[in-house]
Amino acid sequence: MYKNINVYTKALNASWKRNEALANNIANVNTPGYKRSDVKFQEILKESLQETAVQGAKTHHRHLDIGAKDLSNITHEITGSEGYSTRRDGNNVDIDMEMAEVTKNNIYYEAVSRQLSSKLNRLRSSITGGR
Repeated sequence: MYKNINVYTKALNASWKRNEALANNIANVNTPGYKRSDVKFQEILKESLQETAVQGAKTHHRHLDIGAKDLSNITHEITGSEGYSTRRDGNNVDIDMEMAEVTKNNIYYEAVSRQLSSKLNRLRSSITGGR
């Protein structure tokens, strides 16, 4: 239960950092030589979940998890796009793409925050006995 809350919190933090990076890209759309930056978290989480490991099946709710993924060490990564430029001045920020990514990131942040809120409400309900 707490592992999921920790992953949701890390996802929200990464989304916040991604929003800052995208805002910085938009602010520097006309700066010569500026290279866009981004934050990578979803890919890192996906890779962590897909790593092959022996995992036991639970046949009873009191059984311990065997081979469960430890996601406590995952974190976001700030990346840069040094390899290409879309304009003569060396800037590689495409304002239309950045605005689309901002919208996508806002939807992602909203979805993760709702999931976290739902988890916390269930936890609160179980503690208070549904009152």
